[in-house]
Parts: sequence; C-alpha cells; structure tokens
Amino acid sequence: MTRAETQHRSAAFANMIQTRTFLLSFLFFVFSFAVGFAQTTSPVTNCTLKSNTTCEECLKIVSCLWCISSQKCIDYPVKSILPSHSVCPLSDARWGMCWMNFQTLIITISVIAGVIVIAIFVCCFCCCKCENIGSRRNDERTERQAHLRKFRQEERKAEMKKRHDEMRLKYGLTKDNPYSRFENS
Repeated sequence: MTRAETQHRSAAFANMIQTRTFLLSFLFFVFSFAVGFAQTTSPVTNCTLKSNTTCEECLKIVSCLWCISSQKCIDYPVKSILPSHSVCPLSDARWGMCWMNFQTLIITISVIAGVIVIAIFVCCFCCCKCENIGSRRNDERTERQAHLRKFRQEERKAEMKKRHDEMRLKYGLTKDNPYSRFENS
C-alpha cells in the first residue's frame, strides 16, 4: 500500500469519525433541547381547578392531562410514565394537544423515533459500506498498477538480455561453454 493510499484511507476514516461525532452531538443537542423545553412550564397551578372546563383550558398548563370520558383535568401522573387505565383510558386521555389522543401520540412518537434510529443505522452502514467499496476500488487499481509495472520490468529485462546476448555474440563471448575463451588462448 502506498503512502498516498494510506493518507487517503486515513482522511476517509477521519471524515467518517467527524460525521458520526456530528450526528451524535446533534442528537444530544436535540434531546437536551427537548428536555429543557419540557421542563419550562407555566406558573404552577392546580389542574383540578380546570376540571369541567374545556380541553384547551386544561392543556394550557403543561403538567395537566385532560380526560374526555370524565371531563376532568388532572395532574399528569409523572411517576408512572403512562397514565394508568384507572386514572383515564389512553384512548380518552389528551396531553399537549386536544385533537390527538394519548394512545395515538405514543404510537406516532414511537414510529418517528424508530424511523430516526433506523435511518441512523442505515447511514452508518452506508458510510462504512461506501468506504469499503472505495478501498476495494483502490486495491484493485493498485493491483493493476503493480501488475503493469511487473510486466514492463519483465519487458526491460528481456530487452537487456537480448542486447547482452548480441554483445556477447559480437565479441565472441557466447554462453554455450563458459571455458571456451580460455581454450582459444
């Protein structure tokens, strides 16, 4: 492997590492932003005061959950990530948006997260695969060049041997018998 090929591979590897670092930094930033955004809430108020009003009034407070079946505004059960069925069925629960039930929201977020994770894996796989394809091409090109150099070297050797044989013939130094020069003396 030549120095240029080694440098090219090193540069490609460094580029791949930079891309992966950028993606991880970006994902960390987005996650941090989402957590920070979720923690910024309006002044603390009691969600039960908003019961028997509208969904929009209840959901103005980020920590509240609206239950359509009971028309109640309740504090979101933070300890149990998802509200239990006894509090409010998922299909009747509204959080964040009145037009989407909690069950649909969970499914949508899960699908989007899954697509993002799959896309990241595909990108990483393609980066590695494309790098390997490029190195295979470089290896094939290097092999062809080495074969061509060897072929040219053999041609030069044959030409030099032919010239040496002509000189030996011209000066009577044939290779048939190595002692023939000493016998003629």
